[in-house]
Amino acid sequence: MGTETSSVDISEPLLLGSQKASSTESESVPEWKDQITVRGLVVSALLGGLFCIITHKLNLTVGIIPSLNVAAGLLGFFFVKTWTGFISKLGFSPKPFTKQENTVIQTCVVACYGLAFSGGFGSSLIAMDERTYQLIGPDYPGNRAEDVKNPGLLWMMGFMFVVSFLGLFSLVPLRKVMVMDYKLTYPSGTATAMLINSFHTKTGAELAGNQVTQLGKYLSISFCWSCFKWFFSGIGDSCGFDNFPSFGLTLFKNTFYFDFSPTYVGCGLICPHIVNCSVLLGAIISWGFLWPFISEHAGDWYPAGLESNDFKGLYGYKVFISISLILGDGMYNLIKIIMITVREMLRTSSKQNNLPVVSEVVDGESSELEAEQRRRDEIFLKDRIPFWFAASGYVGLAAISIATIPIIFPPLKWYLVLCSYILAPVLAFCNSYGTGLTDWSLASTYGKIGLFVIASSVGPEGGVIAGIASCAVMMSIVSTAADLMQDFKTGYLTLSSAKSMFVSQLVGTAMGCIIAPLTFWLFWTAFDIGSPDGPYKAPYAVIMREMAILGIEGFSELPKHCLALCCVFFVAALVINLLRDVTPSKVSQYIPIPMAMAVPFYIGAYFAIDMFIGTVILFIWERVNRKDAEDYAGAVASGLICGDGIWTIPSAILSILRINPPICMYFGPSATS
Repeated sequence: MGTETSSVDISEPLLLGSQKASSTESESVPEWKDQITVRGLVVSALLGGLFCIITHKLNLTVGIIPSLNVAAGLLGFFFVKTWTGFISKLGFSPKPFTKQENTVIQTCVVACYGLAFSGGFGSSLIAMDERTYQLIGPDYPGNRAEDVKNPGLLWMMGFMFVVSFLGLFSLVPLRKVMVMDYKLTYPSGTATAMLINSFHTKTGAELAGNQVTQLGKYLSISFCWSCFKWFFSGIGDSCGFDNFPSFGLTLFKNTFYFDFSPTYVGCGLICPHIVNCSVLLGAIISWGFLWPFISEHAGDWYPAGLESNDFKGLYGYKVFISISLILGDGMYNLIKIIMITVREMLRTSSKQNNLPVVSEVVDGESSELEAEQRRRDEIFLKDRIPFWFAASGYVGLAAISIATIPIIFPPLKWYLVLCSYILAPVLAFCNSYGTGLTDWSLASTYGKIGLFVIASSVGPEGGVIAGIASCAVMMSIVSTAADLMQDFKTGYLTLSSAKSMFVSQLVGTAMGCIIAPLTFWLFWTAFDIGSPDGPYKAPYAVIMREMAILGIEGFSELPKHCLALCCVFFVAALVINLLRDVTPSKVSQYIPIPMAMAVPFYIGAYFAIDMFIGTVILFIWERVNRKDAEDYAGAVASGLICGDGIWTIPSAILSILRINPPICMYFGPSATS
């Protein structure tokens, strides 16, 4: 669960322009086996580990994951180019670095770190643990001590291996239909392909070199700053720059402060302006007005003097209003994308291949474009993945999974897993098609639907664990299926073999099944995960467990007026989304996104300040020099995020060794005489 954002906007003329550029190059395409290299797999494993750490950090803090595809392509290019340059200086002749190998590395890395997001490490897998159970309260109706399963490295790895590959096999036979027949855009996949294509031209390689320099520079700055901050962060959660009262102590109490986080500033540079502004607006509405207003009614709406994480008090409002916004946004977008999918498929059947976001362009160079198109089609179809292989792979993996999952999660019976796997390919198709049209994966929405259905059908005896586990299963399948189609689109545009794409997805997923649990275990053993007062609040764990309890118990225990407020915000999410769709683009671009607004309702306003500072920097940069901003903003943002992410490793090791920061920098009101 979480919000995965993408700032990609691909127009068809731009895409055709890139096709024209690449068609002028007469290049030989290596065989699919030559596109997968040992050096590529080593680089993929290193980058996969780094991006898993970054994804876990974001998942366990704010839940907003920016698209790191571009950073994966750029860093893959940098590492292999550095390696080949080093080998050449030693007098050896390394194999040429092709754009196909670059694409395979990017695909492998995305498949690996994708599991850190879709595997439920920041949501479903820790929604079952003792800490989340205690946070909600042993006396809370529906929250049973029997419904607790603490994270364990071996069972998490086993779970990843039995569920993560099914999504890859579910849609492989439809790759031609989705990419060639329907001509779906897959904006992120197309943007990544254009980037990789540009790297492997003379001018593009020069720009890529400059981007790598910027990335390295800001990675170093971010790492050094994070290291410097550590020395002042003391013991506990009230010390250091992370608790700097930038706007005064009164606003600090309401979480309005700049916490000097390079990661969130980097997210602000990558995420679209509207996402960052939506997050800030959500923070202002909740922590600026709503929570102070509800707090004034303590003793009337809810008992006064409750603990900060008691669901019978303000904490209950925070969690359930966040849930209502998330559900409202998710349900609207699900219905919208299903309607778009049905409409476009009906249009396809009535008008042969005149679908949906790609129109034919006829000009003086149309024959050149057609020749290039034929070449792409030929290479994409050359190395077929047989239907029998995909079908038998899916059935075999499903059989193993049906036998294994009830052992890991006893309340999730085998027949419930079987029903999920019968339905999963349909949901995976809907999600992949919707992603191709809109670039918005609704994996978490499909997961929440599975959660409610399974939790309510199992009932009070084990429904919480069954619902949460089914959410993890469904999210993994529909998310990996959409990622696979996105990568097929990238491979199609970079003249990469479909077979090499599929194999690299399999390898990347296998890496992710090991690396994602290991990197999560680093966080789990080093930091106080789930503490409402710590940096790693794991916000979606509490939200996920509450959703499962809601599916069983209903709304009986909510504080006064909480259900009415939830209904207001649920309807508001629907209305805001509707307004975004029916108003002209010059108006809708200023209408906020409810999903992004929901995140600070529960967590706090501090990260919204950081992300807004990132968006202000980008806005000014675009006004001063738009070309530079377009070329380097992604590299600068990636450097800030990666540097802070790398510091997490030494920070975790110091924590495991019980080496504490030497200084506590603390701020309080000045003494009055």
